[in-house]
Amino acid sequence: MSNQVLETIKARSSARAYSGEEPTREEIEVILEAGLQAPTGMNRQEIRFSVVSGSHPVLAELDEEKRRLRGQEKQPHNFYYEAPTLIFLSAEDGFKWSKVDAGIAVQNMALAAESLGLGNLIIGCVYDALHGEKKEYFSKALKIPEGYSFEIALAVGHKTDCKEPHEYDSEKQVTWL
Repeated sequence: MSNQVLETIKARSSARAYSGEEPTREEIEVILEAGLQAPTGMNRQEIRFSVVSGSHPVLAELDEEKRRLRGQEKQPHNFYYEAPTLIFLSAEDGFKWSKVDAGIAVQNMALAAESLGLGNLIIGCVYDALHGEKKEYFSKALKIPEGYSFEIALAVGHKTDCKEPHEYDSEKQVTWL
């Protein structure tokens, strides 16, 4: 069985190299709409989205804090591989389903980006930096609403790498009862 959605799922892979060309505002709005259309627990609609230019100075600070917390030296690339646009998803503190809801929304957005021909990378590696001692500073800089916390992010741009989608072994990963 094949259809457009299944083909998009099969084609998507994490992009780790981008051209300098920015996605259009219309493309970003389509991606955001896909995130906004994601279901949420109890229809809470608690996910918030912060769109950030890849050149925003706070991202260099965030990259540095991520490396500091992990004890990493400066890398040849930043945590978002120089993508021109990032979308940070935050969710209401204390809501039981926020992590799941953010995951569903970011997957919708990644598939929407793929369907538009845009490369994308789902990012969780800055979680500790955005929940650590500088949480308030980064939350303010990224305009994460009070009472909300970072959950996951998506880097988006025109990819220049050709990474193949990952392989899997359904025999090992699927159990039928």
